[in-house]
Amino acid sequence: MEALRDAFGSASTGLPGRALVVRGAPGPALVRVADRDGDLLVVGAGARGLLRRALWPSVSRHCLAHAVCPVLAVPPSPLQAALTAAHRRNALRLRLDTGHLERECESVPPDA
Repeated sequence: MEALRDAFGSASTGLPGRALVVRGAPGPALVRVADRDGDLLVVGAGARGLLRRALWPSVSRHCLAHAVCPVLAVPPSPLQAALTAAHRRNALRLRLDTGHLERECESVPPDA
């Protein structure tokens, strides 16, 4: 429980929940655990390349196809690709293109 608190913080959402560690393949393990009335299974629905899709099964697709409870598949943030590219450029010690980021920030309404 301490590790979960360290990773996710201790802010209470006011929603019932439980911490559980389960061994097994991710998709089947999630479906097996989320099997009661009132459960909601929330999974990430990240973008996957052709190689990754061919070699590793999709956890979110397995959950959507086999879960007995509702499944919420959350897509990645639109900023994820930009953050990944910036991280890659930083790791390779390449110059960051801040002009592109500035143009994107200018197009966002001030109250958003």
